[in-house]
Amino acid sequence: MTLYTHQSSNITKTWLLMGVFLGLVAFLGYFASVYFGDPSILTFAIIFSVVMNISAYWFSDKIALAVSGAKEIQMKDNPELWRTAENIAIASGLPMPRLYIINDSAPNAFATGRDKKHAAIAVTTGLLAKLEKLELEGVLAHEFAHIGNKDILLMSVVAVLVGLIQIMADWIIRFSLHGGRDSDGKHPIFLIVGFVLLIFSPIIAMLIQLAISRRREFLADATGALITRYPEGLASALEKISDYSNPLAKANKGTAHMFIATPFGGDMNKDGIPDKKQKASFLTKIFMTHPPMEERIRALLGERTKQ
Repeated sequence: MTLYTHQSSNITKTWLLMGVFLGLVAFLGYFASVYFGDPSILTFAIIFSVVMNISAYWFSDKIALAVSGAKEIQMKDNPELWRTAENIAIASGLPMPRLYIINDSAPNAFATGRDKKHAAIAVTTGLLAKLEKLELEGVLAHEFAHIGNKDILLMSVVAVLVGLIQIMADWIIRFSLHGGRDSDGKHPIFLIVGFVLLIFSPIIAMLIQLAISRRREFLADATGALITRYPEGLASALEKISDYSNPLAKANKGTAHMFIATPFGGDMNKDGIPDKKQKASFLTKIFMTHPPMEERIRALLGERTKQ
């Protein structure tokens, strides 16, 4: 494995995801236009899909940062964080990203942006207060790995598009409860398929979101360890992060997969994640935004023993 092995793969996945989103929204729009007997709904759905794809590409980072309450800083605001990020930027061969701080006692961090030239890293005040220098380097290296692997575009676009699919499906279901028609009964099978898709598309979208996130975290951990050459730093940081049980004040299910650890508090509760001392079942893991922390720490320390 080399640094940023998965760049081209993630670019392909991003465009494929946008194409699937366009097709899914067009189908839902066609279904709604038939069901409600209004052809203009299909036109609106296609325009809506194109606009949202463009918005997801250009503005997903701004949306994620705004939703999280992140504030941009300069070197004078936090010289230690700035210098640490500069050192990791040099070690990783990447440009210096914009830095943001989230005023929250829960230790966490995430990276976002459409490419390495427009990247941003946000960390919480809780993370800065709880981590030692080598641990902070490990976390920042993990986030730089997301940037180098182009995970940030894929994960940011996923956050926006998955949320929109869920909103649109919910909107159509709500309106269908108030009546509709199926063009004089000519498309009963189409309507059945349409309703099945309406019901399950948000679930499928969520599972795709979670699966992408879990795999990205393992890869970013490994790449971060390659950047710092000190996986124990990140492993120790993950241990401290998992020990904190309170959620982020602005924890959001739409952006949860972007953080280095679940923003809902440790490996637990509202996100369907068990306590870190418990073994997660296969079904539980499917609905987790992140891999179990003990598995990530074990993989990191395993990487060290192989060197």
